Amino acid sequence: MSVTLPTAPPIPPELEALLRRMRFPYARKAAPEVLATARAQRWDPAEVVRVLLAEEVVGRDGATRAGRRKSAGFPSGKTFSSWRATDSSISQATQDALMTLEWVTRAENCVISGPSGTGKSHFVEALCHLAIDKDLRVSWFTLETLAAAVGRAKVDGTISRAIGRICRSDIIVIDDIGLLPVSHDTAEAFYRVVDAVYERRSIAVTSNIHPSGFDTIMPKTLATATVDRLMHHAHFVETSGESHRLAEALSGRGVRPLN
Repeated sequence: MSVTLPTAPPIPPELEALLRRMRFPYARKAAPEVLATARAQRWDPAEVVRVLLAEEVVGRDGATRAGRRKSAGFPSGKTFSSWRATDSSISQATQDALMTLEWVTRAENCVISGPSGTGKSHFVEALCHLAIDKDLRVSWFTLETLAAAVGRAKVDGTISRAIGRICRSDIIVIDDIGLLPVSHDTAEAFYRVVDAVYERRSIAVTSNIHPSGFDTIMPKTLATATVDRLMHHAHFVETSGESHRLAEALSGRGVRPLN
């Protein structure tokens, strides 16, 4: 037998109108329960105000973080909840140090290179979700999407504004470098962003090849200038081992059994 809990009485219309006028949706939603509890427990009026304002702050913070996750453009939504730290070739000390995000407050970079499937993108994406939880802004690109964003601005002459918008993020991720050769325009977009945020914002890069080999996939002059700025204040991490995706596939964990 289910028990139906009593519904808190609605708040007075005048108070609801004021909360709407002040644009306090989260306080307005919580107000019936808060006021009912306050009456039952004889709260001090100041406590009622504090709790309602706290509900509004928590609600707004949650909405802001949700909006930042959506606008970041994450590829898969992977967080540390699914990260297996002990399976990673990245040392635990390095994982712990990067998770503090102190490197972001110092406008330093994070560059992770290694074979495909060794957790580079997963780890960086999890770091970025952690950063958003700490009220930082993140933008996620591949070289192709970065080139597209800068290329559109190049056509209509707003390239400075486009770079400026990208530079508003605290962490700018450029994922999966090294899978394909890079055109001159793409290499130029990469250089422009790295140069613009140098010593001002943090860049996180994942790559299948060591940064010293970037000149094998993009024009040498642009590669040299980009890597020089990228690596000057960078935490460089190399992953190793077999692909986690391939290991899961070979062990039968890559698919769900058919019914």
